[in-house]
Amino acid sequence: MGRLGVDLYPLQTGVGLDRAETFAKFLGGSPANVAVAAARLGRRTALVSRTGADPFGVYLHRALREFGVDDRWVTEAAEHPTPVTFCELFPPDDFPLYFYRRPKAPDLEIRADALDLDAIRTARVFWATGTGLCAEPSRTATLAALRARSGREVTVLDLDWRPMFWADPAEARPHYAEALRHATVAVGNLDECEVATGERDPRAAARALFDAAGGALRLAVVKQGPGGVLALAADGTGAEVPPLPVEVVNGLGAGDAFGGALVDGLLAGLDIGTVLRRANAAGAIVAGRLACSSAMPYAPEITEALTTGTGTLGRDRDQDRDRGSDVDSDRDLDPGSDPAPRAGADPATAPGPFPGRPVADRTDPATAPVSRASGGTRTPATPDSGADSGAGTIAGKG
Repeated sequence: MGRLGVDLYPLQTGVGLDRAETFAKFLGGSPANVAVAAARLGRRTALVSRTGADPFGVYLHRALREFGVDDRWVTEAAEHPTPVTFCELFPPDDFPLYFYRRPKAPDLEIRADALDLDAIRTARVFWATGTGLCAEPSRTATLAALRARSGREVTVLDLDWRPMFWADPAEARPHYAEALRHATVAVGNLDECEVATGERDPRAAARALFDAAGGALRLAVVKQGPGGVLALAADGTGAEVPPLPVEVVNGLGAGDAFGGALVDGLLAGLDIGTVLRRANAAGAIVAGRLACSSAMPYAPEITEALTTGTGTLGRDRDQDRDRGSDVDSDRDLDPGSDPAPRAGADPATAPGPFPGRPVADRTDPATAPVSRASGGTRTPATPDSGADSGAGTIAGKG
């Protein structure tokens, strides 16, 4: 539930938007990307959001359906245009975003009285974001959806901190705390955890998320960029795993791939260490590609990345073109096309999502790099589910 829009990414790297000449169009928005990522892994997914009554809105409906995401709960808000987001590509760790969501984005016009609470309540997974808390009526709707989920597995709050979406960023923490009281899983990077809890140390931040939730939370996931990812369960068990190396093309969307693989692994009943390794691999694969939504990996690709030890998969150009990616960073990028989405499988027989056994994987936390550019309606890339190599680190979410 939440953000949906159109991503326009330049097909040239290492230049600003003032010099970029050609762009590729993609479905975007972090929750939409997570839905696509989970669908790629065989899960049946749907999105609750809104678009404008315009050609970009028509495009987004078509794209969701082509990706295998149910769009029946994506409605029109005729008074607001469908939002557009541009980025710049400065690999390996700088991907400034420019959001065009004014005067207001349709996804912030989601209303509580229009929600299908029965569908939200009965879904095996519900994914909400911090952006949904930044303005009314979306804030009330997001909290209503989370309350309807109270006590149900798996209810995820992605902290998803975007300061430019808040009229007063200082007001965010109480709203995060209210949302956390109804979530069973919290996911955020170090910056997001600091906003939500005041803590930046990974383990202290994870414990603070549990404190803020008041007993509902079962799993806290803290993404540390090149420091890997930490997960702590309510029973004190957990895992900390290192990132997967990758030659970075575009770090945006890596955190969304991580999210889709995270919920897939939880639904499959995998131990938390395996869940994190697969989620890290998914994020690394997307960081090695141009697009976000159309770059989301299939399960065999995640297995390949874990087997080979890199998120940079086969360099055959025909294969890259089919996957919608091109890892050559010193010339124009070819966004290519995409294979048809795989039909979703009904996961009704999957085991429970919160295995409680510890995993020994461990890496030292590190603070991820910060983008260098400034100005405009932009945000620096926010390091997420990190992958680190000589080529750099992955960063950010759509």
